[in-house]
Amino acid sequence: MAGRRVVVFPSSAELGPVLASLVKSRADKSISARGRFTLGLSGGSLVSMLSKELLALPDLDCSKWVVGFCDERLVSFDDPESTYGLYKSQLFSKINIPDSGILTIEPSLPVKECAEDYTCKLKEAFPGDGFPVFDLLLLGMGPDGHTCSLFPDHPLLEETQKIVAPISDSPKPPPQRVTMTLPVVNSAHCVAFVSTGGSKAAILKEVLEGKESPALPAARVVPTNGELFWLIDDPAAASLTIQVEKPESGAKL
Repeated sequence: MAGRRVVVFPSSAELGPVLASLVKSRADKSISARGRFTLGLSGGSLVSMLSKELLALPDLDCSKWVVGFCDERLVSFDDPESTYGLYKSQLFSKINIPDSGILTIEPSLPVKECAEDYTCKLKEAFPGDGFPVFDLLLLGMGPDGHTCSLFPDHPLLEETQKIVAPISDSPKPPPQRVTMTLPVVNSAHCVAFVSTGGSKAAILKEVLEGKESPALPAARVVPTNGELFWLIDDPAAASLTIQVEKPESGAKL
């Protein structure tokens, strides 16, 4: 791993533009090197922040982007719980990403078949890779330390073979989901967590500083050959004692 960087901003208002510039810089770098940019998205509060800040960038060209989902709820696309549905209305419909560049689940399938179908879609998009290697994965973290749909003490944390796994007993509704596995997450060139708000302070301290065993899901995200960013705000960082970066206004990562 290229090292973990914990970057703290006064509030999410300052964090958002830096997140967008990180996406843009990684996109430019990837397109220059490989002719495309592969991005994995997560839901929750990330949807509105990322959509707002990307749309504020001048001259954003997404024509060579390929976007997948780090996890997805097994609901129809018009359901408010659908991560794809939220991004479609808030972001995809307003940028020049081709439909073929958006890798969605097939929500009409049973959960096991849905995971297998999404695995096939990722394999087609990443031919030749054992595990797909995304240029950038954007992750959130729940108050229990979960990320993607990988929950504490769940057997899926030990999955080593599957690319996408089904989960039908999610402790957080809706119960049926599909999720990228840790080997996929840890294969990425770059992973960036976004975590904000005082409600995350205690669990963030445990994830970033804790020595507990077994490690919480978010603490297991350690890219093998990639960068790892934690982009957080002052309220979320309130309990941390580790050294953190506090960038100047307008700084880029």
